[in-house]
Amino acid sequence: MRIVQSEEMRRLDRYVIEDIGVQVESLMENAGRSLAELLLRLHRGEPENAGPVQVMAGSEKISSARRSELQSDKPWVILAGKGNNGGDGLVAARHLQEYGIAVSIVLAEETDQLGAEAAKQLRSVKRLNIDCSVYRPAVLDWSQWGGIVDALLGTGTRGEPKEPYASLIREANDSGLPIIAADVPSGLDSDTGQAADPCIQATATLTFALAKCGLAQHPGAALAGTVLVAPVGIPPALLDVAADREVPAISPTWLVTPALLRNKLGVDPQRPRGDDTHKGSYGHVLVAAGTRAMSGAGLLCCRAALRSGCGLVTWALPERLLDGMIGIQPELMLASIPDFGRGDWSATDPGQLAELTATRDVLVTGPGMGQLPGLSGADSALPLYEIDAVAAGIGKAPMQSWLRQLWHELPPEMPVVIDADALNHLAEAGDFADWPRRPGAVILTPHPGEMARLCGCRTDEVQRDRIGIARHYATTNGVIVVLKGARTVCADPSGQVYVNPTGNPGMATGGTGDVLAGIIGGLLAQGHSAMAAAVLGVYLHGAAGDAAAGRRQSPGSIIAGDLIAEL
Repeated sequence: MRIVQSEEMRRLDRYVIEDIGVQVESLMENAGRSLAELLLRLHRGEPENAGPVQVMAGSEKISSARRSELQSDKPWVILAGKGNNGGDGLVAARHLQEYGIAVSIVLAEETDQLGAEAAKQLRSVKRLNIDCSVYRPAVLDWSQWGGIVDALLGTGTRGEPKEPYASLIREANDSGLPIIAADVPSGLDSDTGQAADPCIQATATLTFALAKCGLAQHPGAALAGTVLVAPVGIPPALLDVAADREVPAISPTWLVTPALLRNKLGVDPQRPRGDDTHKGSYGHVLVAAGTRAMSGAGLLCCRAALRSGCGLVTWALPERLLDGMIGIQPELMLASIPDFGRGDWSATDPGQLAELTATRDVLVTGPGMGQLPGLSGADSALPLYEIDAVAAGIGKAPMQSWLRQLWHELPPEMPVVIDADALNHLAEAGDFADWPRRPGAVILTPHPGEMARLCGCRTDEVQRDRIGIARHYATTNGVIVVLKGARTVCADPSGQVYVNPTGNPGMATGGTGDVLAGIIGGLLAQGHSAMAAAVLGVYLHGAAGDAAAGRRQSPGSIIAGDLIAEL
């Protein structure tokens, strides 16, 4: 399912109106009619997504309790702003009257403040004698209505709603009535999903033509309730048009569904297999992960790679740790790297790890690796493996970080998944943009804190614009970014972005990120393109979390290993 930014939607609207010749009135009429038809279906207790209306991926259906309220015989009240969003609501009022549903209108502002299109629609509803008044704070008797239509502020508004909108939004939320939002809940940033104070808390949102990015990201996804998408007369074929008037094409941003995985990315979530295949058909993953303190991270990553369907997995780890891992997962192969008895990666030579990739198809590195300890004096710039190498009399390696040397010594075509502590090493390097680009795919899997360190910003800045941050970093650095969290975002160097709807809060537990890295590595080894492996991996990871939650009394009891069992 395609999702768009507000400015992209405005460009598309302008193109349809000015170049195709569709009238503004026609688009508004179609939007208002769709809104009225949704309310009619809800009033009758019919499915909300009847006809051409789609439920956005990841949206829960309207609860039975809210459905019961929406079938009340009391009239609806439409809260109308001064812009086109208010005009959509006024059109809906006219159609509701035609359907025999009682309706009242409350205007947020005086009639002389309405925009041209909204004013035109207001004249029509007045001729039909539909009850209409202008809002006055603390005057409305909300108990007279059975439901609210929020048509106050559209996709173009930013920041905190001003008066009288702020007071009207607060009263609507406090009324306890079910609220249906037109296009986006008022007070919600339609691009980022960030909520102003106040913001409408909708039971459902009917968004027009295309789903908006803010409805696919939290907190917007929760505040919007059930999200439905209604056509209004903008042909889908126009989405990628580059018009003669140099209207830019719409950014390729998608909400992941099984159909999209199959039809656009060419992967099947069921992961079928051909009859005439063997373990060599499904690739070999090399996992470099784990230390004495966090060996479990490496084990989770390896087990997830196995469960992803790859043919073989080798776990590379510091030599001192090898004996303790023998037989811990019989299906795994083990490979040790000399560590001078330290038992951690800071004492290993990354060149020896690079040599192990010669007979493998993909490298996953980072889970449980730990932070390289700081040094002082003349050797402050040297990784520990170099200092120990000098002490052992085997020569001195170039003065560069462990990860930087690995980057240079890996075969150029080798796909790499970089996760967890390796991402922190990357951030500490400070000059990743200057590192040579690799022909092989590079997939970074940061959580918001790691993404903030990579970008040199605060975590809350990342969370305020997850799609924009991920897209910018991916295109600037030529990598695929998997920005983890609720509604994980995958972005590639061409600017394509996929937002994942699967998953639940129970997955907020240690080790689930290690599992995701292993799944993506396993899918890469099986021959999927890098972006397909990332997007499918995230989708399967979230779906496994949902299945695990469904087996338990509370999602909070999920542990990372539960996800592996559900793959």
